[in-house]
Amino acid sequence: MITKRIIPCLDVKDGRVVKGVNFLSLADVSSPVKLAKYYSDNGADELVFYDITASAEGRKLFTDILVEVASTIFIPLTVGGGINTVEDFDRVLKCGADKVSVNSGAIRNPDLIRQAAMKYGDQCVVISADVKRVDGVFHVFAKGGREDTKMEAVEWIRRCVSNGAGEVVLNSIDTDGVKNGFDLEMLEQVCDAVNVPVIASGGAGCKEDFVTLFKTLPKVDAGLAASIFHFGEVEIRDLKKTLRENAINVR
Repeated sequence: MITKRIIPCLDVKDGRVVKGVNFLSLADVSSPVKLAKYYSDNGADELVFYDITASAEGRKLFTDILVEVASTIFIPLTVGGGINTVEDFDRVLKCGADKVSVNSGAIRNPDLIRQAAMKYGDQCVVISADVKRVDGVFHVFAKGGREDTKMEAVEWIRRCVSNGAGEVVLNSIDTDGVKNGFDLEMLEQVCDAVNVPVIASGGAGCKEDFVTLFKTLPKVDAGLAASIFHFGEVEIRDLKKTLRENAINVR
């Protein structure tokens, strides 16, 4: 039976980890290097590092902090933010990333996923989709959740996977930072549409939310969260113990 992964997320702005609600009202949390080491040492299965303003500011991802984070941890690292070309994939991988997450860059150039998958392999390419309900329809948002593309999200994600994305991070803007649980309706539709690992992101408020996620949607491969881990509301080792007690297989 495949083990479920628990993944903390570092949203990095101006060299600091920040956290907001519904992608707004960002508050300073900590140093990404210190937090990354803490998670690596304390049971996280992987780590996600997003330079959350790179796309909106039209710049490349900050690599000096990334190199420091990558050299500090001993778990797989997924990196995203400002990834617009195959050369950006190359640069981030050379800084120590194991996988590269793309969102706005793929919206601008849908062929980017195919190009990157051909060069580096499907397992290296992650489609990170920021999704929100608009009049009852799931829309893909670009530039860190700031811009409605008007594209229907499930079909967009299916297209990205058919182009070679080997993993999906589904970020629900509706539930982000709200701490009322993962967006199960949105996740179910995506899991039914693709045959690659799906990572649930947005909405975790307690250990039970992860139990509900994996019990309700066994197809979901991993749960990703930020603030509940950053602020010590949930310790990853305690979370894994609770999952095991609920017959959910974890590392």
